[in-house]
Amino acid sequence: MTCIAKSYQLIDGYEKVTGRLKFTADIDIPNLAHVKMVFSPHAHALITGIDVSEAESIPGVLGVFHNENTPSNYYNSTIWEAGQRAPEDEQMFPQTVRHIGDRVAAVVAETIEIAAHAAKLIKVTYEPLEARLSALDGAGSIGIHEPGKPNFTSPAEDVVFDYGDPEAAFDTAYLIVEDIIETPKTHHLAIETHACTAIPDGAGRVNIHSPCQSVFAVQAVTAQALGIESDNIRATKAAIGGSFGGKAEPILEPLCAHFALVLRRSVMIAYDRHETCTATRSRSKAIGRIRTAVSREGKILARETDVVIDIGACCTGGHFLPVSMSQRMRRLYDIPHQKYRGRSIYTNTMPTGAYRGYGSPQIHAISEINLDSVANKLGMDPVAFRLKNLLEPFAKDPIMGVCIGNSGMRECLEQGSQKFKWREKRKHERQSGRFRKGLGVACATHINGCFPGAEEGSTATLSLCETGQIAITCAVHDLGCGSTTVLAQIAASVLNVHPSDILFNPVDTATTAFDLGTRASRVTFITGEAIRRTAEVMKECILSQASRALNAPPGEIALVDGRVECLADRFRSLSLAQLYAAASTADEKVEATEVYVAGANPGSYAAHFVEVEVDTFTGAVKILSYLAAHDLGRAVNPQLVAGQVYGGVQMGLGMGLYEDIDIDPETGRIRADRLSKYHVANAPEMPDVDILLVEKHEASGPFGAKAVGEITTIPVAPAVVNAVNHALGAKFNKLPLTRERVLMNYAASTQGL
Repeated sequence: MTCIAKSYQLIDGYEKVTGRLKFTADIDIPNLAHVKMVFSPHAHALITGIDVSEAESIPGVLGVFHNENTPSNYYNSTIWEAGQRAPEDEQMFPQTVRHIGDRVAAVVAETIEIAAHAAKLIKVTYEPLEARLSALDGAGSIGIHEPGKPNFTSPAEDVVFDYGDPEAAFDTAYLIVEDIIETPKTHHLAIETHACTAIPDGAGRVNIHSPCQSVFAVQAVTAQALGIESDNIRATKAAIGGSFGGKAEPILEPLCAHFALVLRRSVMIAYDRHETCTATRSRSKAIGRIRTAVSREGKILARETDVVIDIGACCTGGHFLPVSMSQRMRRLYDIPHQKYRGRSIYTNTMPTGAYRGYGSPQIHAISEINLDSVANKLGMDPVAFRLKNLLEPFAKDPIMGVCIGNSGMRECLEQGSQKFKWREKRKHERQSGRFRKGLGVACATHINGCFPGAEEGSTATLSLCETGQIAITCAVHDLGCGSTTVLAQIAASVLNVHPSDILFNPVDTATTAFDLGTRASRVTFITGEAIRRTAEVMKECILSQASRALNAPPGEIALVDGRVECLADRFRSLSLAQLYAAASTADEKVEATEVYVAGANPGSYAAHFVEVEVDTFTGAVKILSYLAAHDLGRAVNPQLVAGQVYGGVQMGLGMGLYEDIDIDPETGRIRADRLSKYHVANAPEMPDVDILLVEKHEASGPFGAKAVGEITTIPVAPAVVNAVNHALGAKFNKLPLTRERVLMNYAASTQGL
């Protein structure tokens, strides 16, 4: 039986809808201590004194931690394995706080109420320092220079690449269009706030249970922060109530582990919504200056892009972002001459990190809004202009030489525009009344893993269980999107069993082989292929064992609906549970382990189409219709794919129209620091989303599949901005297009200002 291209319910769906699935903050742990943090009220300041005596005197307080009594090791929260090097500029409790919400102290107590009360009694004195709140405020240092310490000098990373002869191409161009486009800092806003637990084992080791994206990252970062060996840290994965990249970095885990080791108590840190919104991570803000040169016929001759990325107070993964963005710019359009510069700039604001697309939403907003500007200046239809300049399937990245794979970008544009009735709708003249309609389109590409930038691979073990089910052991982290369900379908298709007969063992650094974790849209493409290959070996192992048990040649044995049968005599058969018993009697295991190392990184592709209506009296933008066309190789589970698209569109609409953490330019305080102040696209704002799947089969992926999770949100914001610009004949370049921004800029343009 094949389980591919069928919609099965989530493996953990029943537990979720019935409330039986326990998330980190729900777990009942005996003798559990609780933590309340003290955060900096200053964007940049030196802590000159801290008095914790009153807090320590409160009954029930177990310990108070701060920069004077905790390890001062510098670390980077984005590493994923021991020994990996990255800019180390974060501490558990720094003496110099570098953003409002930076960690100052922590109270550990018998109850959260006691901890919260004691935290208010801590007296901290600060020496305020000059704060840098904009990435455009020069490129100097925001740190205090001390020997052996990071100086936080910008840029943290400065990447330049070029190919061809951009200057000559610009000199001969028919038209050059330049734009400056700005994208906002946004929250992940997962329903589950940040939390983790740590339990000491009595032998100097600690067990960390965390809703993370990589247990090995938790182990490596915690070891680096505490200055202890990784072997002393065991990390296990908790159920995740949403991440979107926000839990890719171990933020709380090093602190939680240290408190548990010192106090020899089980400890939980659970942030509330305000703390999660101000003291974890956000998406990086990007400001891009982009110039595109074209011929009279509409061929792109050259492009020059300069992106300034606001990474906040710590580098985290900021050293990866400029390269990540540049890669996306080279895998979509055929541009013979290109120059790119990307700079990561420190600011005294909350650190930034991975957020569904890792640089792709920002760089695609910059490039796709600019492409519409070019098409408008040329008098060309935006879809036709893009079709004229696409890379062909199996083209190679001009810098890295990596093949883009069997791209379905052209089909996404052609079939998507036809289904959306793009040409018919664009024929309508622009309205002149209060309500104006407009159409927008944007394209996107995204990666499938980290190859060739890392040792990109996964290890999987499949084992036959006593029940006749198949257990998978691998370090895969389902973030709530159904990854384990898709992987179960892949294994089940090879083994001819139902996906419900596939189990997943807990993810645990003590029992699972190393893996990069859930990042870079790699799970279906990389881990899925590892499981497919392991299942093929497992199938042969089962047939070999069945051959002995049924006394028949292996070639005459078949796996049929969870049973092994003799082809010549179907009455000679065994259930897989009976096969397990037979193997156990012979003291044999029925299992297989395979290591798959990727040798390809094809692109996933998408084109999104949107029709908007803009109210010129209020600035409100209403989505009238939406179509998302996606090239994903093959849809393993179409229903889960649809869920990814709906969620991605909702998130992209937020980036385009509503979401901004809104940092006060004078103080550095985050204004949108809770749900009541942070606006997202809610159910009333969501349109019906039409979905078109382009399935061209990617040979390097399991059953032809590629990733779809991250790319679903990438083209949304630029498509919406392009539609608003079309409706109003405007040129909005700063996201999000809030009502105030639309109204003010439209009013100014109509007055000729």
